[in-house]
Amino acid sequence: MITTSGLTKVYQSRGREVTALDGVDLHVREGEVYGVIGQSGAGKSSLIRCVNLLERPTAGTVTVAGQDLTALAGRGRRAGKELRRARNRIGMVFQHFNLLDSRTVRDNVELPLEILGISGQARTRKALELLDLVGLADKAKAYPAQLSGGQKQRVGIARALAGDPKVLLSDEATSALDPETTRSILQLLRDLNQELGLTVLLITHEMDVVKTVCDSAALMRKGRIVESGTVGGLLATPGSELAHELFPVGGAPSGPGSTVVDVTFHGEAAAQPVISQLSRTYNIDISILGAAMDTVGGKQIGRMRIELPGPFDENVVPIGFLREQGLQAEVVDGSPAAPTGIPSQTPAAITKEVAK
Repeated sequence: MITTSGLTKVYQSRGREVTALDGVDLHVREGEVYGVIGQSGAGKSSLIRCVNLLERPTAGTVTVAGQDLTALAGRGRRAGKELRRARNRIGMVFQHFNLLDSRTVRDNVELPLEILGISGQARTRKALELLDLVGLADKAKAYPAQLSGGQKQRVGIARALAGDPKVLLSDEATSALDPETTRSILQLLRDLNQELGLTVLLITHEMDVVKTVCDSAALMRKGRIVESGTVGGLLATPGSELAHELFPVGGAPSGPGSTVVDVTFHGEAAAQPVISQLSRTYNIDISILGAAMDTVGGKQIGRMRIELPGPFDENVVPIGFLREQGLQAEVVDGSPAAPTGIPSQTPAAITKEVAK
């Protein structure tokens, strides 16, 4: 549904160039909730504003629903009209709501329909339907100043849906809200995604947002996407930065002569007593250094950091047992001692050899 290719955005600031986006390739499938996460200055806001061409890219292409939007930019009156029509199919929700204080809630939702030239009765009917959809049917005659932050954001979402978009962009839509309200807004976005078949692209700096609502995610740093994929796939990828951030399992080994392994549980394996089975099967004492578990996409997923006695080369079989149970087992520490004159291998290298 959304594809960017080589997307680059360079700003001029005080006589120098600042590269906000540096060749970003993004692929968002139809009907999914896709999260882009990163710290301030990573390029997230520039990316989402380039998707609907609120910001014109310096280079690269943006394709939404099969239409190359960048090909329409700056190509004359006819192309400009086509670009405006394409933008109508892309709704956007802002961090600070951007409601008009002088208009009622219903009038705020009607605004994009008014711009499109929709008649008064049709505008009102559509606005009331959307307010009912976001749970604010009783607030149609209220003014923004009379609403809570969460209610204002619901109005913003209803307004973004006025043009029946195929894509909904969310620019840090929950960062100004308290945790409970954030959960309710994320649930609303997920409900709209499922009920209306919306493709949702959201940017955030909060890992809990990705964990709660996203099907796929990308990590941005210094204008580039450094990692992307489905959330489940990332959790099962050894060395994934996003997996470690989503499910931090700190905890240092107690000392030398042991092997530390990060174990990722997902699917049916998450409900099985695999660690206790491992301990009984091989008669070993296992220390749990840290653990984190949550529900992602309706499925229980978690990670656990465990410590096995002895160096890695003494634990190849127990680690193999974990993998046979459908778990991802990533060796964090525990390089084997090498005989004199023979260079030691890292656990990752040995794991590859074992796999062969």
